[in-house]
Amino acid sequence: MSHDECLTGLRNAKIVAIVRGVALEKMLDTAGALAAGGISCLEITFDHRSQQGRRDTLRGIEVVSRTFPELLIGAGTVLTTRDVEEARDAGARYMISPNTEPDVIARTRELGLVSMPGAFTPSEVVQAFAAGGDIIKLFPAALLGIPYIKALRGPLAHIPMAAVGGVTPENLGEFLRAGVCAAGIGGSLVDLKAISAGEYGRLTETARRFTLALNNA
Repeated sequence: MSHDECLTGLRNAKIVAIVRGVALEKMLDTAGALAAGGISCLEITFDHRSQQGRRDTLRGIEVVSRTFPELLIGAGTVLTTRDVEEARDAGARYMISPNTEPDVIARTRELGLVSMPGAFTPSEVVQAFAAGGDIIKLFPAALLGIPYIKALRGPLAHIPMAAVGGVTPENLGEFLRAGVCAAGIGGSLVDLKAISAGEYGRLTETARRFTLALNNA
């Protein structure tokens, strides 16, 4: 898949499920449950707490990418160029970071991947975009709020932005109408308690609520 095809896929899908803290042995069932609810983009986040955590992240990206080739799989909490390279080798097609690190953005783009760096202020958004970010991740979106995003979009409407943090089925439409092109959704979609209990049907039901909200936005 080319860079442009991946970027178009992300912008068409609009919802990226943030898969964080999910055990490797539960990764395939989690991905399948989200896909059954209409979710087509998954961000599998790096666990930087240990080397084993990093290895499990990369293995998770690999097995989900191989098992569900129809899904767009990306890596999250990408902090270094090593993360970019290893995630790419595992099958990730886009890189999402909580911050703006020019070297990470540059390496992502060099490898033909989509870059989604994180930003908070207008200056950070502009800097992330100038460094090569394809979509700038506004984080934490709920703390920033809809009025902030609308104000930010005024002078910076040419910069694609995604809302991440605090997005729910109830406010998804508001964020999209405020001008973001996508939303990253974690705990309100990827319910760790449901996953731990093996209640994957709950994930599918929640995913359907989000896709319905998206269709009605």
